[in-house]
Amino acid sequence: MDTVRIAVVGAGVMGLSTAVCISNMVPGCSITVISDKFTPETTSDVAAGMLIPPTYPDTPIQKQKQWFKDTFDHLFAIVNSAEAEDAGVIMVSGWQIFRSIPTEEVPYWADVVLGFRKMTKDELKKFPQHVFGHAFTTLKCEGPAYLPWLQKRVKGSRGLILTQRIEDLWELHPSFDIVVNCSGLGSRQLAGDSKIFPVRGQVLKVQAPWVKHFIRDSSGLTYIYPGVSNVTLGGTRQKGDWNLSPDAEISKEILSRCCALEPSLRGAYDLREKVGLRPSRPGVRLEKELLAQGSRRLPVVHHYGHGSGGIAMHWGTALEATRLVNECVQVLRTPAPKSKL
Repeated sequence: MDTVRIAVVGAGVMGLSTAVCISNMVPGCSITVISDKFTPETTSDVAAGMLIPPTYPDTPIQKQKQWFKDTFDHLFAIVNSAEAEDAGVIMVSGWQIFRSIPTEEVPYWADVVLGFRKMTKDELKKFPQHVFGHAFTTLKCEGPAYLPWLQKRVKGSRGLILTQRIEDLWELHPSFDIVVNCSGLGSRQLAGDSKIFPVRGQVLKVQAPWVKHFIRDSSGLTYIYPGVSNVTLGGTRQKGDWNLSPDAEISKEILSRCCALEPSLRGAYDLREKVGLRPSRPGVRLEKELLAQGSRRLPVVHHYGHGSGGIAMHWGTALEATRLVNECVQVLRTPAPKSKL
């Protein structure tokens, strides 16, 4: 068979990383990324991008650990290369703190991040309301730099980038042989997925260049993440809320919570509000589906629904999505058995 034409729908971190993985690992295909929104207009551009993964209740822990390790290894290679600045990947050390001792004192990802240990009593003196904590070094991957870096790689491997709103995956037939659906919340319409819903996240991006360590409350609701050009203060987790406009009261409350952990943030300046809608469902959807309409067939690989773990898991799940795409390609390249009549 000639070149297999693959369309990737969605240009957030899932769509672009999957497009790069496919171009690296699936020979003899052409790739077109199609989306109505590109950086800096995606959810991935708002994400703090810290590699501290969530836990997906419906997914085996070993699989989650593999996704996280694949992502960490990929970004660790970038942070140790000349590409680090362009790609927006940095190393950052800090603390995750708890108001009570957790049932699981060592999370599943402890041996993936660097130098993971329990905090000492002296370290905990910084946080008088907290009784337990983890200290470790991890990576931070910033969407506004990383997405253009991925886009450059898609184009560098002769991939095409199209700005177009897709209302129905069948619009891509017969121009494409395989579709990869990385449309996040768009999958409510495109894949008829009623399980996916938004979890609204509001953050502040502030100037506080003296803050060098991350601080994350174990609830994941209050966090201080220093980055390349600003510090991200968060946050919220508002299920089912589609509102993309910042709420001034919430911003005040975020700042107050963060100042309780790091009082020097009272001196932060140039505060900017950002809102993103995390595409959440009970578990990541990562599977093949063969759409059928009369005699027409359209193989689809779904890759979406990472919730708050998009950047922390993206490369691991993109590798898995690429394996599924490769299986679809093999089927297309296998000649149909000849009739024996």
